[in-house]
Amino acid sequence: MEIDIKAYLVDHDLTIYQVAKAGGYGYTTIHKSFNKPQTEATSLNLRDLDALAQATQSSMWEVLRELETHYLQD
Repeated sequence: MEIDIKAYLVDHDLTIYQVAKAGGYGYTTIHKSFNKPQTEATSLNLRDLDALAQATQSSMWEVLRELETHYLQD
């Protein structure tokens, strides 16, 4: 299963740049993470969740719950 992170960004009117800036991470770091092919070995990590939480002014568990509920793909 994969997380459709790009759909999440679109639905929340966010860009990768905004997420990187809000989270305090480098654009290249977040861009690489969001654009790499996801496998069981390379899932979304805590840094990514933290950046998304900062950008949406939510807690990490709220972001994770939303991703699991609405953005999982088979």
